[in-house]
Amino acid sequence: MSRVFHWFVQVFGDHPLALFGLMGFLSFVLVAIFAPLLAPQNPYDLTGLDIMDGLLPPMSMMGNGVTSWLGTDAVGRDVLSAVMYGLRISLFVAFVAVTAGTIIGVTLGLVAAKQGGWVETLIMRAVDLKVSFPGILLALMMLAIFGTGIDKIIYALIIGVWASKARLTRSTAMSEMQKEYIAAAHLSGLGNWRIMLRFLLPNSIAPVLVMVPMSLSGAVGAEATLSFLGVGVPITEPSLGLLIANGNDYLLSGKWWISIIPGVVLVMLVLCINVVADRIREFSNPYVQNLE
Repeated sequence: MSRVFHWFVQVFGDHPLALFGLMGFLSFVLVAIFAPLLAPQNPYDLTGLDIMDGLLPPMSMMGNGVTSWLGTDAVGRDVLSAVMYGLRISLFVAFVAVTAGTIIGVTLGLVAAKQGGWVETLIMRAVDLKVSFPGILLALMMLAIFGTGIDKIIYALIIGVWASKARLTRSTAMSEMQKEYIAAAHLSGLGNWRIMLRFLLPNSIAPVLVMVPMSLSGAVGAEATLSFLGVGVPITEPSLGLLIANGNDYLLSGKWWISIIPGVVLVMLVLCINVVADRIREFSNPYVQNLE
């Protein structure tokens, strides 16, 4: 625990902007986790919505006596509550997709580096095939074939995450395999899997972990884009992207809060993640550390 605290102080102690970004990101996570306790309304409970509360401006009183601090949308859904619950879906999808994609990519990268031969060729050609297509295009194609839903969009985002992790892990592992301790492990009779898990994985994972925050930012943006286009999460459980799309038809009529507020929250969330990711990447760069 002391080592984690020391690392935290080193990374964020002298960088107020990065610390502010981290606090902002953690605030979004806490709001998402405790949304059922914090939100004044369950926006996914369609039986609790009143169409007469539709399109109320911010600070209006709804029919049930609850103040809608950020207004309501066309079906009477409280925008503040919808944003809180939308954060849950956006962050959940991004976390699961990035975690699963990282695990798959690291595993395939280690196997490619250690096994070599046709196994390495097969894995790396699959990586080349994936990176030759834009990630959002592959996701759209997959969702068009298999349909929409939270599970489908997670699978689609995993496709966009694993390849870069596999390529970076293989590159780092190949460098590690040239070192003497790997030769000593072979001479001691350890099997390939034990060498990968005991030696290659701990010494190859650091560059991949540095990429994870940026991948999380990209996953949040990709999920919002897909949901905005109507091929992401179902309309009964809108994420931030779908909430923005729901207000498009009302922007020109002065009902700006329906789209603008979820859009601002999405921008702030991605900005906080990017600030943290940039600081971690800078700290992990020896050249930048020497300059500091």
